[in-house]
Amino acid sequence: MNPSCLLDTHIFLWWRAADRRLSKNMRMFIARADRVYVSAATGWECSIKAQLGKLTIPQTVAEGIAASGFVELPISIAHAERAGKLPMHHRDPFDRMLVAQAELEGLPLVSVDRKLANYGVVVFAG
Repeated sequence: MNPSCLLDTHIFLWWRAADRRLSKNMRMFIARADRVYVSAATGWECSIKAQLGKLTIPQTVAEGIAASGFVELPISIAHAERAGKLPMHHRDPFDRMLVAQAELEGLPLVSVDRKLANYGVVVFAG
């Protein structure tokens, strides 16, 4: 078993769609994790992108999390305050929230965005 991990939004969507962009190493890492977390920020980001017509998903993020056997990670005040204090290595507020959550929860972040490692969190990029 691997330690628990937090998925970024792309990775969660690729997992649900069995997308080939999700590497074999990432698939194995996720499948072997003790617990796989998906942030409330992912639900928020997907909802906004769907409303803008930039994303179509066959079910809600909550349904996808449950169907995958993953665990929802709520956003706490501590997460929000930490995200707001992060240096501007990355402009995307959703990614900054994921970094804050990974840092405060001690979780590796599964992502293809290598810029996120600039924050000092463990990023598993497969």
